[in-house]
Amino acid sequence: MRLPDKSCTIESAIAGIKDGSTVMVGGFGVPGTPMALIRALAAHGARRLTLIKNDANEPGMGIDHLLQSGQVARLITTHLGLNSHAISLMNEGKIEVEFNAQGILAERIRAGGAGIGAVLSDIGIGTELAAGKQVVEIAGRPHLVETALRADAALIHAGRADTFGNLAYAATARNFNPLMAMASDCVIVEAETLLPPGGLAADAIHTSGVFVDHVAELGELSEEYAVVQR
Repeated sequence: MRLPDKSCTIESAIAGIKDGSTVMVGGFGVPGTPMALIRALAAHGARRLTLIKNDANEPGMGIDHLLQSGQVARLITTHLGLNSHAISLMNEGKIEVEFNAQGILAERIRAGGAGIGAVLSDIGIGTELAAGKQVVEIAGRPHLVETALRADAALIHAGRADTFGNLAYAATARNFNPLMAMASDCVIVEAETLLPPGGLAADAIHTSGVFVDHVAELGELSEEYAVVQR
């Protein structure tokens, strides 16, 4: 069987994201963040976006481009501490922010990819993180019902990929990217190196191409990728 070739330009892959979409963005700070795809989404102009990302990057970097252009209505994240601009937008009521404990965010995304409706956790009981959430009792202890997260699209950064969309992440870039690739209806990948079918050894693949819809090869990495240059 001949595997489909999913390689394309970044611009054509991003073109399918619509106003009001929910978009997962991989990365933990800079490592694994798909900077080029974010830039392309900013240029594309889709608005009223809900972003799901571990952090808000720093001012002038990563998803801050989308915040600065006013394309983000809601951000589901774990912290904003590195981005004073994002903090200002939240305090001024210009974006809605939903905070999660970091492990809970990862588990909610994992549940979305696994087809599980929610996970249970006692993290946040009795704090603001519990506000509005269903509480159930397990073995005599209260647990919060943390609903699964899914998205219309995921933006993923891979070190290497083949044209079918099999992905290999480099070092700590293997953070939220594999989970998000399983929890989104459309998965768009930027890869530092794009290989022909069979270019990746089977035991080197971290995300199977069956989860990927589009893959684009990056040219020279921009300065935003500085800390992950090898």
